[in-house]
Amino acid sequence: MILKTEPRIRSLALGAIMTSALITAGFVETAPAYAKTADQSQVLTSSAVAVADKYAADTAEQIFKQGGNAVDAAVAIAFTLAVTYPEAGNIGGGGFMTLYVDHRPYFLDYRERAPMSATRNMYLDDKGEVIKDMSLYGHRAVGVPGTVEGMWEAQKRFGKLKWKQVLAPAIKYAQDGFEVDDQLISRRDNASKDFAGKTNFDLYFGSMKAGQVFKQPDLAKTLQRISDKGAKGFYEGETADLIARSMEGHGLITRQDLKSYKAVWRQPITASWNGYRVITAPPPSSGGVGLVQLLKMKADLKDKFTDVPLDSAQYIHLVAEIEKRVFADRAQYLGDPDFYKVPVAQLINDDYILKRAQEVNPNEPSDTKSVQPGLGTSMPEKAETTHFSVVDKWGNAVSNTYTINGYFGSGVVAEGTGIVLNDEMDDFASKPGVPNMFGVVGSDANAIAPKKRPLSSMTPTILTKDDKVAMVIGTPGGSRIFTSIFQVLSNVYDFNMPLAEAVGATRFHHQLLPPNTIFQEPYHQLDPEVIKQLEAKGYKFTMQGFNGDIQAIRIDGDTPEPMSDPRGRGVSRVIK
Repeated sequence: MILKTEPRIRSLALGAIMTSALITAGFVETAPAYAKTADQSQVLTSSAVAVADKYAADTAEQIFKQGGNAVDAAVAIAFTLAVTYPEAGNIGGGGFMTLYVDHRPYFLDYRERAPMSATRNMYLDDKGEVIKDMSLYGHRAVGVPGTVEGMWEAQKRFGKLKWKQVLAPAIKYAQDGFEVDDQLISRRDNASKDFAGKTNFDLYFGSMKAGQVFKQPDLAKTLQRISDKGAKGFYEGETADLIARSMEGHGLITRQDLKSYKAVWRQPITASWNGYRVITAPPPSSGGVGLVQLLKMKADLKDKFTDVPLDSAQYIHLVAEIEKRVFADRAQYLGDPDFYKVPVAQLINDDYILKRAQEVNPNEPSDTKSVQPGLGTSMPEKAETTHFSVVDKWGNAVSNTYTINGYFGSGVVAEGTGIVLNDEMDDFASKPGVPNMFGVVGSDANAIAPKKRPLSSMTPTILTKDDKVAMVIGTPGGSRIFTSIFQVLSNVYDFNMPLAEAVGATRFHHQLLPPNTIFQEPYHQLDPEVIKQLEAKGYKFTMQGFNGDIQAIRIDGDTPEPMSDPRGRGVSRVIK
């Protein structure tokens, strides 16, 4: 039985059970989990959220008014988005949660895992070539979901409210329905074209109409079982039986796959930058390493950036040169740390990053083939994710990014459950060296293996200063995630932009491959003269439809300032 008491008491009660195993695995620091009670940690005038839609914001407000903390609110938001933001919010996917609770950092990995019967070559034909779309659509694209286990672990460890309280808003939205947004219909229509004839997607979502109330009775029953039985209400019993039954003869997930799934508490990546402590995602995310490398490499090249205007041709060239090297490292070294010893400390070492920065050609693009992984030895994502940021009045913070990969995942809805299942298997390297749906490549470190977690770019991040939260930030966007966060942080802290301006500003992206290609976005296109100057250097430009949906909260003194990206339908709210 889990007692719902103040966080410090609960942490001490759990310590005897959890701490030894976690320390042995290297997932948490050895200092006590809490040094102060929640009341003593009160530092803010109010709580705040930046979330993907208005229903999630309403849920957070309800939870805070019931006395919940940032973790309670985050878990309630996650379940609500599974109902009201079905293209990306989920209980059929997985993700990462970065937490800062009572002045201490934590990281929870609830990323999906490959089923036990998965094989390295499962998406290759008899000639060893990748079979088009097999890892994207349908039952064989689905990894074992982790979201419910992740939310259960986070709320069990740090929440103040009862489990049923944090599930209640989502159940209500599933039972009573929610008003469908035009953007959701547009995304449904586009996804339906991809799934036509391959999945049961239209049976569940074909009836949605903009402006009308959409109810999901099967999903309501599933959420009620989770409310009644915790994580076991998903991974065992009726829900697990329904998921496994829907997979029989089509996919790989079994009842045993579900029953054996566990979320993992890992040590977050932490780094000093610009007077702040950056707390971000470790492997199997590539995003934390990539973000730290980007921030520090730009700082090492401060003299090259001096007096270079934001979004000028020279600025974009220098950032592209940095990104080129970060993606070379990503492709070679990063994967599931439970299967490979990922050299995180080496990759974010100050001397190593300085060495990489010194390789940057300030005048023209470095030849792509010459940009190799920097350590010199080898090791034996779709944009449609969603992110939310939360702070409470006690100064606790949650940065959470979770995903079903593509919009509406694999397009498969597990019969009788209302659960949209992910297509996360595409985030593995189906064939090392062959690009996935984002155009990024992977090595053997990210090859498919049973129970392995695929590499991700999700980068839920928290910045602190003097042990107090300064920024909570994250975004969807596949391989664009950490480059988008980097640009917003640079806008705020290097160019002193107000948060709203920093989030809304132009974003661009380069990822090593295709060679010397800059991706720009339709929301804020680059200046045509700047494009002309960069084309003269040898760059090519291509348009991308999506470059992030930043959800950020900046703390100014004791006042939180939340901001949702104008590119999406997100809502930011201060809650007294």
